[in-house]
Amino acid sequence: MLLTITSTHPPATDLGYLLHKNPARSQSFELPVGMAHVFYPEASDERCTAALLLEIDPIGLVRSEGRTLREYVNDRPYAASSFLSVAISRVFGTALGGKSKDRPELARRPLPLQARISVLRCRDGEGFLRRLFEPLGYSVRAERHPLDEEFPEWGESRYFTVELSGEVRLRDLLSHLYVLIPVLDDDKHYWVGEDEVDKLLRRGGEWLAGHPEREIIADRYLKHQRRLSDKALSRLIEEEDPEAENVESLDREEEAVEEIITLGEQRLGAVVAALKDGGARRVLDLGCGEGKLLRALLQERDFKEIVGVDVSVRSLKRARERLRFDRLPPMQQSRLKLFQGSLIYRDKRLAGYDAAAVVEVIEHFDPPRLAAFERVLFNFARPRTVILTTPNAEYNANFETLPAGEFRHRDHRFEWSRAEFRARSDGVAERSGYRVRILPVGTEDAAVGPPTQMAVFVRESPQGQEDDG
Repeated sequence: MLLTITSTHPPATDLGYLLHKNPARSQSFELPVGMAHVFYPEASDERCTAALLLEIDPIGLVRSEGRTLREYVNDRPYAASSFLSVAISRVFGTALGGKSKDRPELARRPLPLQARISVLRCRDGEGFLRRLFEPLGYSVRAERHPLDEEFPEWGESRYFTVELSGEVRLRDLLSHLYVLIPVLDDDKHYWVGEDEVDKLLRRGGEWLAGHPEREIIADRYLKHQRRLSDKALSRLIEEEDPEAENVESLDREEEAVEEIITLGEQRLGAVVAALKDGGARRVLDLGCGEGKLLRALLQERDFKEIVGVDVSVRSLKRARERLRFDRLPPMQQSRLKLFQGSLIYRDKRLAGYDAAAVVEVIEHFDPPRLAAFERVLFNFARPRTVILTTPNAEYNANFETLPAGEFRHRDHRFEWSRAEFRARSDGVAERSGYRVRILPVGTEDAAVGPPTQMAVFVRESPQGQEDDG
């Protein structure tokens, strides 16, 4: 089995610091199933590649599992499987944990990385492979191998050479491989018990909850043991809930800061007006929370399909209750859909809509995740219109109840000035083929501007004309 990881972030040889393996020499590690070797086929400031070669002892493996020697000739020593996951954990364990003594800041940053797996077994084909990796932000290149090159009429095999490319933290790349390689192989070479649930949540907890295929990932990772997969999925939701439990109190906290100018109502009104001006009929409310914008949209007949998306299952449940969905007339029910999903992973359900509203959401993202969110929204979902609002940090000085230097909401990771918001919006528009207008929301202050800033993005055709499709 051969896995290579390539970095092009200068100096690329910093990859050695992140993996804790010196590019100047090769190293070997003894594993229960054979030997793992780490070496660097290339190591320059422009490009550095680390290779993990896993050398399985097939006879020793059969003996350790109590099988007969005639069973040792199979694909297990050659195709990426749970053996490779074990090697990643043992050999790159520190990097998998996101630690780097010499380059701590680099370990926390998304980098341009490419992973190549020489032989990966995927019994459900290339489509399933893409369904697992593309929502995580990777570009996927897969080459399927024939059953026998001398007899092409025998058809294609279940084996692929796979290349994954993306801007991602090294720890995330390793955790994705660690979890998903056995899922694609749909097998594990060892007994799966309760401790595997802990491993799945430890390695996949940051991204699995929002993955559109999380149920099948949990089921296959835990060898189709329904009791274990149900437990894992329940714990994923429970681990999400402590933050969700605070949503209502945090919303009240932010409303208390802004109460003097009833900013929340002005904000919703501005978003609805912008959506109507853009002629939207099918609208996404991304990060819909407990449904305030959804309620406003339902009151407008212009919107024929309204979809609320949130990563929090509990928030979606509250939205359903507050909108009294079960009591809505059938026509109103048919207009509204709610589903759980993460805004930083590609999701086919987000594609094909006229417009998307992202109201007071982006400031809750950790800054390194903003690039993934922008790719999902502007490069993958690509609605014709995007309405995005966020606080104006300069205006905070006008809130008497807000201590100097603090954000309006305890869960905000940042708040942008007008210049910062303009620069970010212009950059997104230029990179993604949109044009953008920045509009004020709320009463403007002559010195510091409005309390809320709103960007209206409109998709353009390749020729620079508005795309009405």
